[in-house]
Amino acid sequence: MKPWLKWVLLGVLSIAFGLFALGNSVAASIAVTTLTGALFLVAGGVQILAGFSAESTSSKVFTIAMGALAAFLGVSFMFNPLQGAISLALLITLLLAAGGIARIVFARQMKDTQFFWPMLISGALSILLAGYILANFGTASVQLLGVLLGVEFLFNGISFIVLGFFLKTHPELAKMLKK
Repeated sequence: MKPWLKWVLLGVLSIAFGLFALGNSVAASIAVTTLTGALFLVAGGVQILAGFSAESTSSKVFTIAMGALAAFLGVSFMFNPLQGAISLALLITLLLAAGGIARIVFARQMKDTQFFWPMLISGALSILLAGYILANFGTASVQLLGVLLGVEFLFNGISFIVLGFFLKTHPELAKMLKK
């Protein structure tokens, strides 16, 4: 199979997954939360093991405690995925707001440049999105992770398809990717 076709097929598959996630955003949110919980559990276990090899007692205690906290968070997400999805949605909302505020601060420093308005608008839109999510938190919180996952799959799919057709029209670059 030609390399460009692999990218196009991967893009179509990613778009299909994105549409599925958007159509089942609550189920996708629960899946994301469960996977996040499993990753926290593994990371916490590794950190606890690493804590035993720390040199000082304070480092051991701190590392093991942080590992236990991560493992506890992972177990909590895995056994209570709905509440975990709400917690992660709140975290994402706070990060959107903080990122928007930071971009507005950066925009003020770019006042006399061509980058002022795009940075200001980007920051304002992030803050508005965070405000919208908070205003509709009861309904939006459970679906937020699934919607974000679906949108990400769609954007990745489109990017993969574009890359595939780019490689089809530029076969010399496709040969470089094989190396």
